[in-house]
Amino acid sequence: MALRETVELAEYRSLMEAPAQFEDGFGWQTVVGAFFIGFVMMPGSIYLGLVAGQTMGPAAEWTTIILFTEIARRSFAQLSRQQIYILYYIAGGLTAMQGAVALSGGAFANLMWAQFLRASAPGDLIDSVPNWVAPHPDSPAISMRTFAHADWVPAITVLLLTQVFSRVAWFTLGYSLFRLLSDGEKLPFPLAPIQAQGATALAEAGNKEDSWRWRIFAIGAMIGIGFGMIYVAVPTLTGAVLIQPVSILPIPFIDFTQGTERFLPGVPTGIGTNLSTVLLGFVLPFWMVVGSFLAAITTTIVNPIAYHTGHLPTWRPGMETTRTSWAASIDIWLSWGVGTAFAVAGIGIYKSFLQWREAKQSEAGGKGLGFGAAVPGRGDFNAWVMLGLFFAATTGYVLLSRHLVPDFPIAFLLVFGYIWTPLESYINARMVGLTGQFVSIPMIREASFILSGYKGVDIWFAPIPLSNYGATVQRFREIELTGNKFTSVLKAELLMFPIMIVTSFLFWGYVWRLQPIPSVYYPYAQKMWDYQAITQWVWFSATTEGGHQEIFARAIKPNLMVGGLVMGVGSYILLNWLRVPVMTIYGWIRGVGIMPHFIILEFAGALIGRYYLAKRFGQENWRYWPPVLYAGFSCGTGLIAMLAIAVVLIKQSITQMPF
Repeated sequence: MALRETVELAEYRSLMEAPAQFEDGFGWQTVVGAFFIGFVMMPGSIYLGLVAGQTMGPAAEWTTIILFTEIARRSFAQLSRQQIYILYYIAGGLTAMQGAVALSGGAFANLMWAQFLRASAPGDLIDSVPNWVAPHPDSPAISMRTFAHADWVPAITVLLLTQVFSRVAWFTLGYSLFRLLSDGEKLPFPLAPIQAQGATALAEAGNKEDSWRWRIFAIGAMIGIGFGMIYVAVPTLTGAVLIQPVSILPIPFIDFTQGTERFLPGVPTGIGTNLSTVLLGFVLPFWMVVGSFLAAITTTIVNPIAYHTGHLPTWRPGMETTRTSWAASIDIWLSWGVGTAFAVAGIGIYKSFLQWREAKQSEAGGKGLGFGAAVPGRGDFNAWVMLGLFFAATTGYVLLSRHLVPDFPIAFLLVFGYIWTPLESYINARMVGLTGQFVSIPMIREASFILSGYKGVDIWFAPIPLSNYGATVQRFREIELTGNKFTSVLKAELLMFPIMIVTSFLFWGYVWRLQPIPSVYYPYAQKMWDYQAITQWVWFSATTEGGHQEIFARAIKPNLMVGGLVMGVGSYILLNWLRVPVMTIYGWIRGVGIMPHFIILEFAGALIGRYYLAKRFGQENWRYWPPVLYAGFSCGTGLIAMLAIAVVLIKQSITQMPF
């Protein structure tokens, strides 16, 4: 990279300057908002994830901010930018989605997934999963579908300890790296101004009714309400009164696999039914979506060839989409994906090294080699104390893991916690600070467990101290740019934790009691949970003895790993040389081997946005409209989900006791 490009990156630091004075955005509005989100938004978020695989995040953020700004206005007051940002922060935190199974609703979502994962274990491995993960499927706690049972005590205890260690670790190490890289080395963090201005836009939208954001947001919200009535409300409400829910559109996709297997053997075919995927295509980088679409075409070509040449032995005629995807993953794409993941990580680290070296040679890189000086009034903490608290939380992780899995070599835990996690977080934080791109070293956890020689599935569930907190550094830069004191975010975290634990326990237990999870009443969970579970058990079987390792041995193919690595690096070099957008190869890596059902909708949205809507409304307008339109759509869909689940909860409360 040329020195000129490094200087241009550094100019992002002045794109949005931090204010001269900082304010505490935490107040009574924040407290009331947190309870509102926890007790009103969270049940809708849980239900929306189970039914449609969507998050309530944008709906929670916008609805809370609009409601509280209107209340403040009618009280002849006005919420400050700092207060709006803290409400935004809490709403996103309490309704965040976790993982590929679209779990939302706080910490107890993890236990809901854990009990299903244990129940789906192949053969006698059910008995190998310890009770501190989830009770045995034969336990009364599972048959009664309740967390309020003594058999859940070990799992809940581990969950609470892990939640505390995790929150302390990310906050303290993230802040320490922020002081090192932002205050000390003055890295640009190019995406931080964009994210901070997004929160500022919420403040503007709440105070200027004639803003263009209101119009675009309202259009998206009405589309979301209309679609939500069809996609979410109909199956939810009919499920409350009929033996089986009625779905106008199959959730989450229409499956064509068994109809196309004669001429496309081994290819999962179908099309998604969620309109939000089309709108997401408006938002995502165009060339990344193009790369993902090309990956879907690659899968469609490669899988039949592999089947006819005998390289797809796991697939059998009659398999539906999720089983077909799993079979192709076992035989081809899991190993290929490992190779491409290493390619992405290697490219990212190489770029980070070049930019670090060039930044050191320019004034834009800064000259600080240690923690930068604290800014007066910003609510700073002692960076060395924060670093000490991180290592204290890491020690808690190590002791807990050692207690739960005493036979696992402790050397791995010590290296993970005290060396690898800080090192990888630092590398990733530098990458985010210089380019805005996330980078991590893949398969460290899996490789360590397998190479350690340890036998048993319990290690896969243990809370080992292996994480990458580098991306959290940008969050502190965003907080700084919005003029918030760091103490206000700490107060928000301390408020959110008990609210999240209590509401997550109450509402996950309540929803579980209504109907089994997964079941026909929760279409997305019924389709996707089984697919994710069998995929995870492929890895878990690697540390078992006997016949369970056979699937893992079939899945790991070193030649395909090397092929994926060479393909990833070679494609990057070629596209870079041809000056083709390199984002295409990242999109290709993202999409190869996965179900094409949703990629088709993303690609359709990208084409409509780029070649019709951008020309219809103007390129300059279309640069800013899609994120607001998508947020409005999510808000409208989320509000419909909240109303539907409210009706269901009232109906169930009349007919049965919740606990």
